[in-house]
Amino acid sequence: MARVELQNLSKSFGDTRVIRDCSLDIADKEFLVLVGPSGCGKSTLLRMVAGLEDASSGKILIAGSVVNDLPPKDRHIAMVFQNYALYPHMNVYKNMSFGLRMRKTPKDEIDRQVRRAAKILELEDLLDRKPSQLSGGQRQRVAMGRAIVRNPEVFLFDEPLSNLDAKLRVQMRLEIRKLHERVPTTIIYVTHDQVEAMTLADRIAVIDKGVIQQIGPPEEVYNHPANAFVAGFIGSPPMNFIPVDIEENSGMLEARAGAVSLPAPEGDAAKALIGKKAILGIRPEHIHLQPENENRDKPIDAHCDVVEPLGSAVVLVGRVGEDYISALLPAGTKISARQDVRLYVNSEEIKLFDAENGKGICV
Repeated sequence: MARVELQNLSKSFGDTRVIRDCSLDIADKEFLVLVGPSGCGKSTLLRMVAGLEDASSGKILIAGSVVNDLPPKDRHIAMVFQNYALYPHMNVYKNMSFGLRMRKTPKDEIDRQVRRAAKILELEDLLDRKPSQLSGGQRQRVAMGRAIVRNPEVFLFDEPLSNLDAKLRVQMRLEIRKLHERVPTTIIYVTHDQVEAMTLADRIAVIDKGVIQQIGPPEEVYNHPANAFVAGFIGSPPMNFIPVDIEENSGMLEARAGAVSLPAPEGDAAKALIGKKAILGIRPEHIHLQPENENRDKPIDAHCDVVEPLGSAVVLVGRVGEDYISALLPAGTKISARQDVRLYVNSEEIKLFDAENGKGICV
């Protein structure tokens, strides 16, 4: 079993706390993605699992054994780095076999493992090439192959696609997902790209300032964010936020911001906010130019500042009072900047967050 457990893990550099009391339970063969903005501590967390950084406190368990004091080579892990870390003077075969040769693995076993990994990653025709003769995607596959030949219990990926262009990132995401299906091993994957997180993960752990904000399947994190940070980080374009006052009108709850009035979610949690301030959240894909359901879609007036055609969709950025909102509209929508527009908000998709701490109230 390659279960990984992090128990109350913390890391400080001098007086700076980078990881704060982190606890995670990663199941055998699970694909877990650590996602968050630059500097949030996700790579530091991964490096502690790898043994490249010492934990200030807490425990790291791999397959049920505490590994805090074990060197990286004895943790049964393999790490794939952002910069490939290939030896430029060695061909692909020698790069992939280097770790096994250092362990004095028998030559026939080395050859079997290298050719097995090369077949999985479709590198069989490239074994004699040097890294300088490979594309970025091919180099990353070689780095993955070097990890596979070790038959690790856990794969660690540290932003492996950051150096690739957009097209190659899409291709390599597919390669990594296929790798997990062919070699079902526990994977911990670090990225700041929420698209990578959503498409690759069995579960996502969203991190901010060294604290895990939410853990769950991608759909759960997207549709039911624990707080405003998660709601704003996961999703592109990000969720719109509008500071509102919660009021009761004829027995119905309303979220008001100046001239804007939208129905607030029902329930005891929302009723507790009557007379108080909250943050209303609505995703851009839930704002339309035409009502799709008259009972559900509520109008708001906005001034269109920017129109961004994306090919597959059109993003409208408009001003509602003092706040800006984005709407994700169908491709081919004809609309111009610097005009007043009436938008329709799907009231069933409105989220509410605490104005003081950002905690999700009605999500």
